[in-house]
Formats: sequence, C-alpha cells, structure tokens
Amino acid sequence: MVANLSPRKTLTHAPVLTEEVVRYLAVQPGGRYVDCTVGAGGHAAAIMDAASPGGLLLGLDADPSSLEIAKRALSEFGDDVQLVESNFRELSSVCRRYSFVPVYGVLFDLGVSSMQLADESRGFGFQVEAPLDMRFGPGQTLTAAEIVNEYGEAELADVIWRFGEEPASRRIARAIMRARPLKTTTELATVVARATGGQHGQRIHPATRSFQALRIAVNDELGALGEALGQAVEVLRSEGRFVVISFHSLEDRIVKQFIARESRDCICPPEQPTCTCGHTAGLKPATKKAVSPTAEELATNPRSRSARLRAAEKLAEKN
Repeated sequence: MVANLSPRKTLTHAPVLTEEVVRYLAVQPGGRYVDCTVGAGGHAAAIMDAASPGGLLLGLDADPSSLEIAKRALSEFGDDVQLVESNFRELSSVCRRYSFVPVYGVLFDLGVSSMQLADESRGFGFQVEAPLDMRFGPGQTLTAAEIVNEYGEAELADVIWRFGEEPASRRIARAIMRARPLKTTTELATVVARATGGQHGQRIHPATRSFQALRIAVNDELGALGEALGQAVEVLRSEGRFVVISFHSLEDRIVKQFIARESRDCICPPEQPTCTCGHTAGLKPATKKAVSPTAEELATNPRSRSARLRAAEKLAEKN
C-alpha cells in the first residue's frame, strides 16, 4: 500500500526518499513501526498514512526541539503515535519500556536535519556565527568546542580524517592549534578555509568535511549506528524490515557490511577450512544496492542528492 504523500503544511523539513521508505518497509495496515529519528515527523506521517487503519508508531529523537515539531505534525494520529526523547542506541530498551515489541519495521534517517542546520544556536553550520556546540541532545556532555580547543593535534587530525575523510586534516589541525581558543562556528570555518587555501575552484565550502567530522565525533554517530542495527533486528518480528537512509560513505559502509554479514550462515575467515563460528543468517537484503533519489526528487529537494537507502528483512528463526 502506498501512502498518501501529499505535503503537510506543518512540516518544516522535507524528508527524503519518502515513497521508497514506505515501499521498502512494506508498510501494512495495522502494523507497528519505529522511527528512530523522527525529526519533523515527515517519514512518520507517511508511515502512519500507509499503516491506517490501526497502525501504531513509536518515534525516537535525541533532540527535544525536533520532538516538539513532530508532536504538532503528527497530532492528527492521536495516541497511535508515541514520541520519546532518546538516542536510537537505546532502541531495544525503549521499545520494551513501552511494550512495543515485536515491530513490523524500523526506520533510521541519519545525519543532521535542515531544521538543525537552520537553528543558529546549535552550531551545526558555518553560515552564521554560533557557539561550537553540535550536540543532538542537551543531555550530552561533549561539545565541538571541547574537541577543537582541548584535543591534542594528532587526536584532532585523526577526528577530522576518520569522520570527515578530509585530506588536509593534519594541516587543519595545526592551524586550529595555532588559532586557539576558538569559540564560534565562523571563527573555525575561517581557520579551516585559510588552512586549505580557501574556496577557489571547490564545489563545497572547505570547512564542510571538518564540520561533519566534529558533529559525528560529538554525537558518536557511527558508534550509535553500529549498536542500533543489531537492536533493530532484535525488536523486529519475522519478515519485519529495517530501512536506513545514510548521507555519507562511512554510514553507508557500516549498514552495507552489517547486512552482508548478517545475511550469511558463516562469518569465519575465508581461509578457514571449516566453520567454527556457529553463526546463522538472520537477514536477507531487501535492496540489491543502495537506492538513490529520483531525478524528480533531486529537482525539488537538492539536499537529497547524497541520500542512500538500504533495507533488509528479518528471516524466520530456523527450527
């Protein structure tokens, strides 16, 4: 069943790959679903439309301001939608706390939303001056300011390289060390731009990768994703599905490798002559390769250009 995907006036963020989310989750009327990054509620609304009548949804988000927006956007569904302030690395415990197991489908829409980028107080972007914060939720302690101003040069370069895949990470780290203390996003962006030679001939701002790296490190996004994927399989019913939308290669690689590993009966090293791992396949891929936005979506929402969707289905347990 395809959801009614007409735009909702209450939404302030355009969700990406919405039709594909509903299709690959195989949303059914009366089903029970979890949106692990509910944001402004766009994907959740489409899921609930397709799951009517009788559908239920549990929405998680670490950002309380996003939850307030989602609460208004999803008010038409009443008590059929429950919203919880939580990081999705707590997926299993939240589902059990709300007696929301097993579920028909789980959705992850990773990264930072346009709402968060537009919030000048959060420090996710560098177009306006803001504190170096970058936390998804106020309960987190580590901030971008702490990484920028307190990490050693080697550790700082490692963060920028590993999470931003920035070739000039060492040069940027040295420039940051010389410019300390840095208090605002615009100060940091200027330092990075000078360290890399500015914007001439570049399609993206020279600070983009560094800001991405800091955000991922502050929120431990890759660690949380690695923990949450296994929990998604745990809370799914047999033939239930999870869908992940990622926005850069590091996230997509984790998802791709997880699905590949959990779709095999043996995960022993290939050179090992006999299997000793005892592993059995618990998933089968629902997408042959990563699904990208259509040309039509790219035309209306250019920010979707880097989105990639992968999905997998939970296998019935073997007797």
